[in-house]
Amino acid sequence: MRSSSLRLLLSGCALLALTSPALAQEPPVVVPAPAVTPERTPDLHPPAVVPDEEPVAEAEPAAPPIPAIWAPVPVNGRGQSAYGLYLSGRIAGFRGEGSEAARLISESQALAPEQPLLHSETFLTSLFNGDLDTVVRLTSTMSATPELAEAGRLVSIIDAVERRDGRAAWADLNGRPLGQPFTLIGIFIAPSVAAAAGDWDTALKPVELSAQDPASLVLRLQRAQLLEGRRRFDEADAEYKTLVAQPNGSRLYSVAYGEFLERRNRRDEAAAQYRASLTGPSPDPAALEGLERAAARRRPPPAPTPRDSVAAALDFASIVANEREDHKLTAILLRLAEALRPTDMTILRLGMALAADGQEEPARQAFARVGNSNAIIHAGAQYNMGLSYQREEKADEALAAFTRAEAAAPGQTRIVLALAGQLMAMDRNEEALAVLNRPDLNTADQSADVRFMRGAVLEVMGRIDEAETELWTALQAHPDSPVLLNHLGYLWVDSGRRVEQGAEMIARAHAAQPDDANIQDSLGWAQYRQGQYDVAVTTLEGAVAKQPGNAEIVNHLGDAYWQVGRRREATWQWNRVLTLDPDAERRAEVEQKLANGLTEPTPVVGSQP
Repeated sequence: MRSSSLRLLLSGCALLALTSPALAQEPPVVVPAPAVTPERTPDLHPPAVVPDEEPVAEAEPAAPPIPAIWAPVPVNGRGQSAYGLYLSGRIAGFRGEGSEAARLISESQALAPEQPLLHSETFLTSLFNGDLDTVVRLTSTMSATPELAEAGRLVSIIDAVERRDGRAAWADLNGRPLGQPFTLIGIFIAPSVAAAAGDWDTALKPVELSAQDPASLVLRLQRAQLLEGRRRFDEADAEYKTLVAQPNGSRLYSVAYGEFLERRNRRDEAAAQYRASLTGPSPDPAALEGLERAAARRRPPPAPTPRDSVAAALDFASIVANEREDHKLTAILLRLAEALRPTDMTILRLGMALAADGQEEPARQAFARVGNSNAIIHAGAQYNMGLSYQREEKADEALAAFTRAEAAAPGQTRIVLALAGQLMAMDRNEEALAVLNRPDLNTADQSADVRFMRGAVLEVMGRIDEAETELWTALQAHPDSPVLLNHLGYLWVDSGRRVEQGAEMIARAHAAQPDDANIQDSLGWAQYRQGQYDVAVTTLEGAVAKQPGNAEIVNHLGDAYWQVGRRREATWQWNRVLTLDPDAERRAEVEQKLANGLTEPTPVVGSQP
């Protein structure tokens, strides 16, 4: 079948990346970093000194008893009860209003501090929603799992750095390494936290890891930044050169090196670093900004402080967490990085992590906070906001977001395809076609993605000859694309134009992607159109098992059941179609079949003359 889902239609396009981690969402295209292996990371912490005698621990004061019944019920100065605040917080959480949920539950906990479960829930809600002050407040009284206790320690360390109390932060981190799952994060941030405390011997310790160890990337970056801060410029330059020569080093940190070169008045070398980033597989939006700045001889960004370097280490840790698909941890790390160094890229990546975790409303709140100082990053935020609205089937809001993205960064292929696809999903096909036919897109060297989308729009509009031309041209550019093979093959099979050739193309697509329900449906329908009804039943049953809520696949299975004499099962499937919110045309077709049955089709073979 041709996918009736806009998301599936777009996912088939090999879309051009706008930015490094800026625009992708399904899955998020964040600059990948190979998983960091704990066994290969150095022990940056000296062994703890063990005293000869165990100190006598002071007796902890007895916790106040939890009352069986609150009398009177705790209320705040506005007359709001702990019960009401807690329930309101839970409701806000169910609605996706994370920040409001954190605020309300925190206020409830302040009224009933003796409740351990409320204490833990407040801690978690505040941690996931960025209320770091509350996390720090609760950490000192934390009596939950070791993981939560270590999370509280990490937030407290970052809070101390944010308050410019580097000595307190380093005393905590150096006195006892962070436990799992934050051990690697502690290793990543250690040099810059030491620098914030004034322990330069530890901060500037040479990196002894091999270039193949991903942890060496973030440690070399920090050393280069910290050396610059100490005005040891030649050593910083050497460290940067080693860094960008490592695997993934240039992709991640060419811009940082370029900014250093700008500050040393080496603008031509800086421009070379920026161009290398822009021509790589994951261009950094800041590279274009840097290239323009160097050409205009404007003031470069200031040298990073130790606090900035801690934020950079947290950014790297978030990349590792995202690579492991730990979206909650990714979001927590990005919130910590934002607390130290708020940048639009960090906020954009925070929104993407929240969206990947299914937190659509908090994600959109993050996207809305991304400024417009960098057009590409701003466009990326609006694009991702549009995708978020699409997932919740909010068509008007999605269209508005894609329109804003296109206005911010005109002519970007991915945004234009999303905009045209949304118009198509809203049956505004003439407008979609007008977007795709704009002179800046409808060029001789236009991408196969644009041709594919234009062909899909033309097909829906009934302009089959033109659609066939666009899809065929796109297929010549990507002859092994399962999406193109399936789409054009289905058009040929369903229209009867080239059934055998279309069936062969669909079979190739199915061999490449055997788990795709839509392609398997196409294969079953091709078998049906060729009169192979028994085989079609088996194929379509498999497609329905993979995607039972797809009205078109269920409809096809009903037709196949009818042709092999399984009439009761056929009518059951057609009745199911009516429960799956079909469009008006399919509903009318199915109601007609339920009333009159299915006429015997004539198998179609051969090609259009």
